[in-house]
Amino acid sequence: MAAIHRTIAVPRTAHLHQLGTLTPETRHVWIALHGYGQLAQYFIRHFETLADTQTAVLAPEGLSRFYLEGFSGRVGATWMTKEQRLYEIQDYIHYLNLVRETALQEAPNAQLHILGFSQGAATACRWLAQAQWPVHELVLWAGVFPEDMEMAAARQALAQARLTYVYGLQDPFVADDKVQEQLARVRQAGLEPTILTFAGKHELNRDVLTHLKQQQR
Repeated sequence: MAAIHRTIAVPRTAHLHQLGTLTPETRHVWIALHGYGQLAQYFIRHFETLADTQTAVLAPEGLSRFYLEGFSGRVGATWMTKEQRLYEIQDYIHYLNLVRETALQEAPNAQLHILGFSQGAATACRWLAQAQWPVHELVLWAGVFPEDMEMAAARQALAQARLTYVYGLQDPFVADDKVQEQLARVRQAGLEPTILTFAGKHELNRDVLTHLKQQQR
């Protein structure tokens, strides 16, 4: 007799870390999505330059954790794998919707900025593809729109948003030909991104983050 596959929805605890406070006086909320194998508690430290009395940063953590090497030691998190990927996408979209709703309940007058780093960039794109609400800015850092994502959904979600691509010029995971392919695809969808580069590898950069903060409006 062949086994059948079933699913059940279960309650669970998700984790996020925050810089700054969320109040009616907050003008900017950044939701920063980490890359593969990172943890939010360390990832968020890079964003201290953004937080102030009017700006808060939230770093949700991917729902799946694992040992980075072997069976002990350092732990990382991931947003999804190829196994039952559609369910994992559905789960993190639900999770990120709750993060957004919670943040904007506490800071109802804030503009929403979303930054995705590496795997977090694809995560942000898939999340926004289902969005029925406005986003002020999307920053894709060392990452791009997933190849399997319909750009029509991106165009609808980002019609009024500022779109920025950021990558290090020495990043071994960001090939220039792939960047150009992505830019052509995005522009064909009617989106015109800003491109920011820096001298560095697969990493965040304080000067670029400072620049992004200065561009808040």
